[in-house]
Amino acid sequence: MDGFAGALTPMNLLWVVVGCLLGTAVGVMPGLGSSMAVALLLPMTFALDPTAAFILFAGVYFGGLFGDSTMAILMNTPGQASAIASTFEGHKMALDGRAPQALATAAIGAFIGGIIASTIVVFFAPKLAELSSYFGPAEYFALAVFAFIATSSVVSESVPKGLAALVLGLGFSTVGIDSVTGTQRFTLGAPQLFEGISLITVTVAILALGEVFHVASRARRDKRDLKTRSAGRPWLKWAEFKEAAPAWGRGTVIGLPFGVIPVGGSEVPTFMAFDVERRLDRRRRFPKFGKGAIRGLAAPEAAGNSTTGMAMGALLALGLPVSATAAIMLAAFRQYGLQPGPLLFDRNPDLVWALLASFFIAMVVLLIINLPFAQLWSKLLLIPQPYLYAGIALFCGLGVYATSGRVFDLLLLLVIGVVGFLMRRYGYPLAPLMIGMVLGPLAETSVRDALLSSDGDYSALIDSPITWFIYGLLALVLAFTVRAAVVKRSRQDI
Repeated sequence: MDGFAGALTPMNLLWVVVGCLLGTAVGVMPGLGSSMAVALLLPMTFALDPTAAFILFAGVYFGGLFGDSTMAILMNTPGQASAIASTFEGHKMALDGRAPQALATAAIGAFIGGIIASTIVVFFAPKLAELSSYFGPAEYFALAVFAFIATSSVVSESVPKGLAALVLGLGFSTVGIDSVTGTQRFTLGAPQLFEGISLITVTVAILALGEVFHVASRARRDKRDLKTRSAGRPWLKWAEFKEAAPAWGRGTVIGLPFGVIPVGGSEVPTFMAFDVERRLDRRRRFPKFGKGAIRGLAAPEAAGNSTTGMAMGALLALGLPVSATAAIMLAAFRQYGLQPGPLLFDRNPDLVWALLASFFIAMVVLLIINLPFAQLWSKLLLIPQPYLYAGIALFCGLGVYATSGRVFDLLLLLVIGVVGFLMRRYGYPLAPLMIGMVLGPLAETSVRDALLSSDGDYSALIDSPITWFIYGLLALVLAFTVRAAVVKRSRQDI
């Protein structure tokens, strides 16, 4: 209650609203996300007291997820990798004339996931260390392998194409200087590639610029009358709410543990939540996935925000940054002379509890901001396609250039954008590529650490109960995938 008293002061409440608005606005722009917004705001907040500054950062953090989802649904151009899973069914809902309902589904799901995660953080923050302490290099590698194979076999009708996309993503992640040996890898001698290929560049190129090229290539033969399909009610009917509610719950449960386990942020749980809903949908008499299934959007949104809420708890209670934005906020804590961890709750209780209270306020503010404006955001679809996608291409270039300041990255954006177009043209899935890019470095570092600590004994990768459980779960996933493929083939033969 003291935390709410501090967060609800007029100035702190203003910073919550400002942070939510800024985060949403930045998230709407392709390539720009909450991590970049927090980084840009960092030098501008020295005039604020620490409580106000971190309340502002938290608003930007959560608001960025809302903004990312908005453009992922409307334009198929997520601002960050955490919104990729929302594009698969959310964008189909928008093209089917249900853009306002898709945005309402995302807003409510994010609200539910964020509120539940914030509540758990408040009551169980001291217990967070126990979960993450059981994970070592072998467990992280097993988790990455699970994400690689499960995603590649699930999101594509063709397993070879899914694996090919995964290998391409892993290839992108290995470009640059090897952190262990210091040797160049796949740089072609170009010094501009020594630092590797940025995840932002790949995300924007594959998902946004590739979509621009794809739309341009089909402009004459695929003229969609979006003007007559973008109107709609900015709320959910009771039947739609009942349809989405179980997915919100499952997505929240899936996302919670990943706020403590450092696997790159909310990308993994959003894909896992999408995967669960897709598998459940296959058992229904009339499957809806691929046609704008509301559950395929509800689950990833709830998972993403529940992960973010728990990630803030992990940062405060453990000093453990599990995402890029959390890492920047950790740097901000240190600049203010504060050290996140268990002692932070004893030494700076006013800051901690006001910040935790601001999470709840930010969720309510974002729901108020996004639900009434859902129909307004959906009117972006009324913009003529040539102007709309030209604007997206412009923001793609601005976003990538703003993160690096290098012309070379713009050329790289163009080349990888062509790759994204070719993948769409020939039916290669995009999700395995992004998973490989995001989790490739984690998998490589984990397997190296495990082998170094065991003197090259490969059995160290499978010698713990957690790894047995993960690989056993992977075997079950593969078995169900093979069974589904056999059943589908047999029905086709009949």
